[in-house]
Amino acid sequence: MSHAESEPPSSAAAGTGQGIGARLSRKEDDRFMRGRGQYVADIRLAGLKDVAFVRSPLAHARIRAVHVPERFRDVVFTAADLAGVKPIRAVSGLPGFKISEQPVLATDKVRHVGELVAMCVAPTRAEAEDIAASVTLDLEELPAVYHMLKARQAGTALVHEHWGDNVFLESAFEVDIQPAFDAPIKVTREISTARQCMSPLEGRGVVASFDHRLDQLTLYTGAQMPHIVRNGLSDCLGMEQGRIRIVSPDIGGGFGHKGILLPEEVCLGWLAMRKGHAVRWIEDRREHLTASANCREHHYKISVYADRDGSLRGIDCEATVDSGAYSSYPFSACLEAAQVASILPGPYRMPAYRCKTFSVATNKCPILPYRGVARTGVCFALEIMLDAVATECGIEPGEVRLRNLVKPDEMPFDNITKKHFDSGDYPQAMHRALTAIDVAAVRARQRAKEPDGRLIGTGLSIYCEQAAHGTSVYAGWGIPMVPGHEQANARMTPDGGLEIRVGVHSHGQGLETTLAQIAYEILGIDTARVRVVHGDTAITPYSTGTWGSRSMVMAGGAVATACIEIGERAKRIGAKLLQLDPAMVTLRDGRVCGPNSSIGLTEVAHTWYRRPQDLPGDVDPAGLESTSGYKPQRDSGTFSYAAHAVTVAVDPDLGEVEILDYVIVEDGGVLVNPMIVDGQIFGGLAQGIGTALYEEMPFDAAGQPLATTLADYLLPGPTEVPEPRLDHMETPSPYTLFGVKGIGEGGAIAPPAAIANAVNDALRPLGVELLHSPISPRRVVEAILAARDAQRSAA
Repeated sequence: MSHAESEPPSSAAAGTGQGIGARLSRKEDDRFMRGRGQYVADIRLAGLKDVAFVRSPLAHARIRAVHVPERFRDVVFTAADLAGVKPIRAVSGLPGFKISEQPVLATDKVRHVGELVAMCVAPTRAEAEDIAASVTLDLEELPAVYHMLKARQAGTALVHEHWGDNVFLESAFEVDIQPAFDAPIKVTREISTARQCMSPLEGRGVVASFDHRLDQLTLYTGAQMPHIVRNGLSDCLGMEQGRIRIVSPDIGGGFGHKGILLPEEVCLGWLAMRKGHAVRWIEDRREHLTASANCREHHYKISVYADRDGSLRGIDCEATVDSGAYSSYPFSACLEAAQVASILPGPYRMPAYRCKTFSVATNKCPILPYRGVARTGVCFALEIMLDAVATECGIEPGEVRLRNLVKPDEMPFDNITKKHFDSGDYPQAMHRALTAIDVAAVRARQRAKEPDGRLIGTGLSIYCEQAAHGTSVYAGWGIPMVPGHEQANARMTPDGGLEIRVGVHSHGQGLETTLAQIAYEILGIDTARVRVVHGDTAITPYSTGTWGSRSMVMAGGAVATACIEIGERAKRIGAKLLQLDPAMVTLRDGRVCGPNSSIGLTEVAHTWYRRPQDLPGDVDPAGLESTSGYKPQRDSGTFSYAAHAVTVAVDPDLGEVEILDYVIVEDGGVLVNPMIVDGQIFGGLAQGIGTALYEEMPFDAAGQPLATTLADYLLPGPTEVPEPRLDHMETPSPYTLFGVKGIGEGGAIAPPAAIANAVNDALRPLGVELLHSPISPRRVVEAILAARDAQRSAA
């Protein structure tokens, strides 16, 4: 396709208010608001029994024995019972990657608190938990690898002894770094982000049953990627994929948390086949906080070189990511750290760059991609450093950014790591954010001082997000999941409705609405009559699923191409019924229109299905059903972005941070449904505020998680999340149908950096700079006290 791919195909629904750009209410909300959604925990099958797991109380230990009371021998299962079940392997083709094998039930060792050791089944969860409590573990405790930087040191304990160290992967990228060292400005910092738990409203859950008539295992599981779960389950259980059906019903939030193969899924699949009745495991919040996958524990040693006017000369960085004990299927343990090297430069121009990264194994839960993946940590590090450059240069932080951002007349733009930016006006987004937040007014307020003694600060951040990654990007990673052509099936029903089947899955994105809007844009069929089916491997096309802000670009494109094909066939049938040459008709507002007459698609469908004697002789035998695949013109993905600006008040005595004003100027290309985009951004902002100020999963030296309840693991609520002021820019992507870009993760990427910069701006008169998230009240107060002590010592 040419540059003009971003231009919409000839619309069948012009001006009718349900197509692309319409703020259409979400179709799925009717059932959700009435309590009619169906989640994994709502599924009841005949003979269903519950499962509870015996989990390791230690982070690192050898298993001497698992003692099961004799009376429970038939309902307790250990690794020895799961003969023939293979461990979970998530490999990468990147040179030097070390493979870990995650047994679905621990064998020789346990490698993190909460690792599965035994599976107990009973008529109720309470009874299963009582049985689990009766199982005794004989463990030989080993030193825990709990600190990712210490894990790299010689002589430390080893998570996987046969490796010889604790590094899954080292990676590096360099472009002519030496000339940067002569720059007049050099700022160096150590910046870090805390480990987090993803916290969707609905935890994980699995219901498994085996149908002997069909010889098929069915798993109901909250999965963002049902077909990928089937791939992994097939590998572990040694079963043909046709004998496995994955059903993913409604999902109460995913964010990447539900994007991996679970050992619990493998265990329950095996158990359902062995026991002959349905079994269920529903994660409780304690399991979620202590034993589920984590994310975002990063450390950066970073230097930025610049001229005195703030022009960037180069970046030199060493980044470490705590990947936990095992490599998560399918993304692998190195996805975050290895991405850091390629995305750290962000949307900025620079002539020199070097970055070395380490994916480190520790005795903690495995990590997985969380909303924004590595970009949140990268944005946090880079944007803090740009404020440091501004301070060193004596200019406003906004000026530093405007001086270095890629310009609109340079688009499409290949940055220093060869990321191909498709379109956008980054300086314009920053200008709008600066104008909206009114930096001059904030500076005046700082000079006047607050009557309550709080300190005012303003902060900025800007990011770019590569979304809808193509085949070449993931093929280069060499992981068990490479996206190809995304497929969609569209089929008109005999009464003129439309059924759409897609392999992506909606877990809050509103895809049942937005994909219907895409179909309406092409065919003009009322969205109320468009039914979107997803989440079932038995009836949907193969897909790598929902991740990486890809669904609207990829699945939306596939739905459009399938509907275009149906539309062309419908026009030929309609022309015959109108007694016109097919070249004389168009498709508009759900009707096949000639110069002086028209016929509705409902009648066209009725003719195809129920009056075939009236069809033209050269009718396409494929009829009013099409399965079509779609990939954008370029394989490099789309680049959405946003500038965030925030004003905060910091209480220097209590350390409390209040967000006074928040501005977001975002550009996600053409917006299919701006109302849903607003919701995505609001939700992402809430998560970003959690990362910035509240959420942290600390561990002690024994590898024990220390925030095991929601009284300890803090999440922002309505009083902590302000309503932001949103400003939409729409720069179409030249490479996608309709010019759409991925937008789902962006809201969560920039807030930690913007808020950190605002807090540091407020505390700068006190000589305080905070470089670790979350910026908790304790950290603020400790930093202020340390600065005062340092000033007294210097005096």
